Amino acid sequence: MKRLWTQRLTLIGLALLLWGLLTSVSWAGVNDDRYDGNIFALYGGNGSLVPPKVSLSQSLKSDRATLLVFYVNDSRDCKQFATTISQLQGYYGRVTDFIPIDIDALPLGAEFTATDPGYYYKGLVPQTLIFDRQGRLRQEVVGNVPFETLDDTLRQVFDLLPRSESPELRSRSVNDSLPNL
Repeated sequence: MKRLWTQRLTLIGLALLLWGLLTSVSWAGVNDDRYDGNIFALYGGNGSLVPPKVSLSQSLKSDRATLLVFYVNDSRDCKQFATTISQLQGYYGRVTDFIPIDIDALPLGAEFTATDPGYYYKGLVPQTLIFDRQGRLRQEVVGNVPFETLDDTLRQVFDLLPRSESPELRSRSVNDSLPNL
């Protein structure tokens, strides 16, 4: 009787273990179209982008540039593009409002005005728009575009030297700011 009880417990334990493995393992990755969470935290290394700090309406009224990006958390292209948006925020985050909008959150059938993100959405992701400090649309691109494409527009918005005339933008390493001891 004791042996039968032990066998049953072992089988139940194995069944529970198998069920746990099959239901809790995430098979998603950066190169697929499966959902696995906030793409900016997981792939861009920057969970501070979502939710946005300001609305599009607030940003367009401020004296700051605006980068609006439409995305979906389960899109391979958006997952890969998250690193580009995070890099841009590293360089321009103090003078630009970054507003990532998950298109799943856009209301269906709503009528939008020029201060609503849905007004600009064209049905494809990722879609990125850059507005200057006066609220004028300066660039609109669809797809996983290179950092340099968006950086060139932001350089124009802020009247910075073109890439060909300025040193390469690089993040300072942690130890660069420390004095030599």
